[in-house]
Amino acid sequence: MVRIWKHTLPGLAAALALAALPPVPPARAAPDTPLLTHEITAAIEPAGHLLRAVDRLTLPPEAIAPDGTFRFTLNRALHLTESGPGAVSLEAATDPAVYVVHMPPGKHQLVVAWQGRLTDPDPDADTPGIIDRDGAFLSGATHWYPQLTGPGADDLFAFQVTVRVPKGWDAVSQGARTRKDADDQGSVVSWREDHPQDEVYLVAGPFTLYVQPAGPTEAMVFLRRPDPQLADRYLTATARYVALYSRLIGPYPYAKFALVENMWETGFGMPSFTLLGPTVIRLPFIPDTSYPHEILHNWWGNGVYMKAEGGNWAEGLTVYLADHLLAARRGKGPEYRREALQRYADYVRAGKDFPLTAFTSGRAEATQAVGYGKAMMLFHMLRRRMGDEKFLAAIRSFYAGHQFTRAGWDDLETTFSKTAGKDLRPFMQAWLTSTGAPALALEGVHATPDGGGYRLTATLRQTQDGPPFPLRVPLAVTLEGEKEAVWRTVPLDAATAPVSLTFPKRPLRVDVDPAFDLFRRLAPGEVPPAISGLMGAEKVVFVLPSKAPDDLLHAYGRLAAGWGASGGATVLDSELDALPADGAAVWVLGWENAFTRDAARAVAEHTDLVLTDAGFVLDGKAHRKADASAVFAVTAPDSRAPLGWLATERPAAVPGLARKVPHYGKYGALVFTGDTPDNVVKTTWPPGDSPLAIPVTQADGTLSAVPRAPLPARELLGGP
Repeated sequence: MVRIWKHTLPGLAAALALAALPPVPPARAAPDTPLLTHEITAAIEPAGHLLRAVDRLTLPPEAIAPDGTFRFTLNRALHLTESGPGAVSLEAATDPAVYVVHMPPGKHQLVVAWQGRLTDPDPDADTPGIIDRDGAFLSGATHWYPQLTGPGADDLFAFQVTVRVPKGWDAVSQGARTRKDADDQGSVVSWREDHPQDEVYLVAGPFTLYVQPAGPTEAMVFLRRPDPQLADRYLTATARYVALYSRLIGPYPYAKFALVENMWETGFGMPSFTLLGPTVIRLPFIPDTSYPHEILHNWWGNGVYMKAEGGNWAEGLTVYLADHLLAARRGKGPEYRREALQRYADYVRAGKDFPLTAFTSGRAEATQAVGYGKAMMLFHMLRRRMGDEKFLAAIRSFYAGHQFTRAGWDDLETTFSKTAGKDLRPFMQAWLTSTGAPALALEGVHATPDGGGYRLTATLRQTQDGPPFPLRVPLAVTLEGEKEAVWRTVPLDAATAPVSLTFPKRPLRVDVDPAFDLFRRLAPGEVPPAISGLMGAEKVVFVLPSKAPDDLLHAYGRLAAGWGASGGATVLDSELDALPADGAAVWVLGWENAFTRDAARAVAEHTDLVLTDAGFVLDGKAHRKADASAVFAVTAPDSRAPLGWLATERPAAVPGLARKVPHYGKYGALVFTGDTPDNVVKTTWPPGDSPLAIPVTQADGTLSAVPRAPLPARELLGGP
């Protein structure tokens, strides 16, 4: 049955009275504005999970179909109470519901009122959104306000939202706060954003607000309980990173940047604010690691929006200019890139790879290894091809030319090619539309006298299955008597390329891409054993300790079921004569396991480990089994497959270990304490001998086996 609402504009006074709010000044006065505009007046009633709202929409001519209709969506849990001036009908009782408005000729303004209860905070739900006694979270995905659907649905808009919240509460949305009035019943808060937006967020709760200037913008912190010291850390960090990225890219685009503490653990980045969980924001390293990433999204993703098709470029560019750039400023750039390549090697198996043009978003490790890691490395390769000056010029030009519009990889290609003065489309398309990664080999490395110097000859190869990738391979050459290695770059766009380089001194050693400047498959010696190798394995066997107490054995069984849900097998140690050696990854679980000694011997190849009756000594530090849980990732001596060992005496700690250990993917050794459990030790193993580190064969047939000379220092992107 189709339900019809038909009201004149004066009839909306009743709906406005429900919200009990003072009149709202219009966000935009001109009805012929090219942007659709929302003027939302709302009231939040936490006890009943209730939202009451009215939206005055100003519609651009193109939003109204030739037949005079305008279609919008609304969460199915919300029910229209008033509308006008045209008749509104329920076109589809889906979630979200679809409504069609029959607009009178010449009319471009529509007023809609609605109310309903929102109780689902699950971000994986079709329409996540919640209002309860702890707070409220509403996003565009909630469909809590009318959203254009059909032709033009991708169009951007401006908005103003005014909301009444209970006493002691505050509310946050995009843009600038234009009003905050309080009385005995609660507060009225208004936010306005005239820059084009793609959705409206509304977050509310019992916040304490802290504010300070941050250059031309304002830093704000909304905490759910007062904490001036915590607020000051984030206010200071906001000012620092807004200044950094304004200098690097262009002016910060919004009136504020706010840290908002959420009710549950999240890491959401919205235009002009970020919504982080209560545990996350109190971790001491967050203000200088994850937090700058969220600030930078106001340039990439929330300052220049992404096109709906063609792939998400914003995450890769944000990772490169936030996480990677800050690591490089700490002298850890090569290490950060190696870890990105290791995540790809460990998690992206056959059937899990995809081209960058297909990446939208995702939390799975394999998805992030491509969408974040591979894209980050693509920007790094572009930088190395173009040079820092042109790379930064391209970034700035792209931002200035596409601010508050939707852009895609094709727009990046155009901007980078124009700035470089050469057509970069073939290079970028090869990386954007392909799957897989190149694998490298250097063969026949010889040095011979050449005039007053030496000539180095070799053959550089791409050894992966499938077509070659366009590469410029960096070689670090160690020369006799020189304190630093010398960089040379060899083009490798085909399967093979000859190498012929001259040097004033005798070359002793060649290292292929030792700073991990290329997106590629790491050679075996470059990849130290790590948790990620076990978590990303296609086939894994969990060996349970038959002599463990029943409650502990059951806990291990639940861990194995969770970690091995997509291809794991479980077996008791009493059923085996030896650990599997068929290439599968193996987890040895428990101190009581019959294969504990085998696992301990494998661990001892990487570090000093001594087992005692009461516990274990790791790198000279003693740990009691009664308190400590241990996790190790190594390589099985026989099969060379990943071998993990997890042991605890605390059944209550196992669920926490199951949840936390996968997040420590780059580490080889972990120690946790208590039932929570809390991490107290995390260690990465050093890489082994790489086949891409090659001694040079001299003219007399001798090999010059020497350590690699230190790599020359590189300039930081954008300066110190």
